[in-house]
Amino acid sequence: MKLLSETLARVKPSPTIAVTTKAQELKAAGRDVIGLGAGEPDFDTPQNIKDAAVAAIAAGKTKYTAVDGIPELKQAICAKFKRDNGLDYTPAQVSVSSGGKQVLYNALVATLNPGDEVIIPAPYWVSYPDMVLLGGGTPVIVECQIEQAFKMTPEQLEAAITPRTKWLIFNSPSNPTGAGYSREELRALTDVLMRHPHVWVMTDDMYEHLAYDDFGFCTPAEVEPGLYDRTLTVNGVSKAYAMTGWRIGYAAGPEELIRAMRKVQSQSTSNPCSISQWAAIEALNGTQDFIAPHNEMFVRRRNLVVAALNAIDGITCPVPEGAFYVYPSIAGLIGKTTPGGTVIENDEVFATVLLEDTGVAVVFGAAFGLSPNFRVSYATSDEALTEACKRITDFCAGLR
Repeated sequence: MKLLSETLARVKPSPTIAVTTKAQELKAAGRDVIGLGAGEPDFDTPQNIKDAAVAAIAAGKTKYTAVDGIPELKQAICAKFKRDNGLDYTPAQVSVSSGGKQVLYNALVATLNPGDEVIIPAPYWVSYPDMVLLGGGTPVIVECQIEQAFKMTPEQLEAAITPRTKWLIFNSPSNPTGAGYSREELRALTDVLMRHPHVWVMTDDMYEHLAYDDFGFCTPAEVEPGLYDRTLTVNGVSKAYAMTGWRIGYAAGPEELIRAMRKVQSQSTSNPCSISQWAAIEALNGTQDFIAPHNEMFVRRRNLVVAALNAIDGITCPVPEGAFYVYPSIAGLIGKTTPGGTVIENDEVFATVLLEDTGVAVVFGAAFGLSPNFRVSYATSDEALTEACKRITDFCAGLR
């Protein structure tokens, strides 16, 4: 009898975690490694949030909590959705989990049946298709090319919908591209969804507050109120509040769905960390003054990386609207050979040899469903980014 599940055989380990782990191993072995793989701000968690956590510990708030979040945090989440997105939710419509990933996973496991389809625009966050597979569903990948700014068109969405479509997973600004949908672009997609009332929308808004230049963030249920009753609006404190390790994600949606997600969580992890929940209340209710200065630094870093990569012959790097990633194309490098004799056959070979030869860790595009590209996280220091871009430039100059 086989020990492992057949479902597990369909799922891949996270490539982004694999790249970060490989970089850490090389660093521990004494290599000079610059890691551009992790999707994590290099800023420390703001002091007021840390102080709230310490106060919670001192007050003895260290016990089990309600399965999917304490009432105080749910109230703060409702206030956030009203303040930032014009969306009215009650605490009964809110779910809190150990990170945004668990929110998405709970929703998919709670709703998918064999044969159900989930539309996922590519490039996508690496976990979306595998979570669909774990839930028993079928990912339907819609490739959004660099020529269309990595954004799905309404025609593509219409063509992808079938009678078996259960969900559209929507992410703006995007991981891995940083592409953000304008209100007009999003309206064109919601118009399609309004014609197909059996399709639900799972919107991953984790990078909501990391929006740059003239880009204005909006979310589907805000743009089209008619989608409110079949939309799960997902967010969290990881990115804007530099709280990746605190592991708090949340979502709001119809009560029936939230109850189903609570049932899944009750039989898996139970409640999120109690101390992290109290810290998240302060993040949402407290000062937001640090977000704008952080974004100014991200814009500077984005511009540095985009300019450096676009100066390399064979690389094309669009300017993203948000998040802290760029997703350059290496179409002009495919087929070239390194001084060591390795042929750059695809983006995975490029990323592997780049790490081995230069110590720069990036994530190859095939992990995100669209090649030939690679993802750079610019959520690190200007000095590290400058040196990494120099190494990438020298590496590419050596290709023949």
